[in-house]
Amino acid sequence: MKEAARVPLVAEARILLVDDEPGLRRTLSDRLRKEGYAVDSAVNGAIALDLARKSHYDIIILDLNLPAKDGLQVCQELRREGQNVAVLMLTARDSMADKITGLKSGADDYMTKPFESAELLARLEALLRRIRGDAGGEELAFGDVVVKPRAGQVLRGGRPVRLSAQEFKLLVHLVRHPGLVLSRDELLDAVWGYQATPETRTVDVHVSWLRQKLEPDPHSPRYIVTVYGLGYRFETPA
Repeated sequence: MKEAARVPLVAEARILLVDDEPGLRRTLSDRLRKEGYAVDSAVNGAIALDLARKSHYDIIILDLNLPAKDGLQVCQELRREGQNVAVLMLTARDSMADKITGLKSGADDYMTKPFESAELLARLEALLRRIRGDAGGEELAFGDVVVKPRAGQVLRGGRPVRLSAQEFKLLVHLVRHPGLVLSRDELLDAVWGYQATPETRTVDVHVSWLRQKLEPDPHSPRYIVTVYGLGYRFETPA
């Protein structure tokens, strides 16, 4: 029985596939094109950066172990340049430390090789749902801060604030749900796309970074407040 074709959530979504394994690159490119995606490919990190700077991509599938520049370097450079493109990192390394390192570099998701193509497609769709959600909406403002979801930009006092992709997504999600208590599990699922583990402090760390960059007094937050034992709430200024 033939497998039912998926309809991409974003018509002709563009993907950059970066991997130095010719067989995987060819097989995965063919599969993604059959699913309706437009696919470019690169064999090393230097070419990937050049393509990402010249063209718009919705998602970059990025191998961790690459010649010229490795996946961590590519991801870090893209984030330093202010690119909010979604990054799904692929690697043969499966340790928790490697996963955390990849996510801290600015990756949005992480998969270990070998993997099932059905799972990869599901993760791509999850990323595209978040992209579609973040792409719309009007400017959001509080205090001297202006958030521009369409432009992927945050201004404070009229000056740009440099946020990582995940900081930006977390801020947009909080500001779009004023007055609601959002648990860490809910925020991990909505912003990062995975379920919490008991020891994770991902949300807490990113909230702390947002406070440092946006709160008048990070030690006594006015906008992103902690609801002890429950999670976080965005307070709309009076």
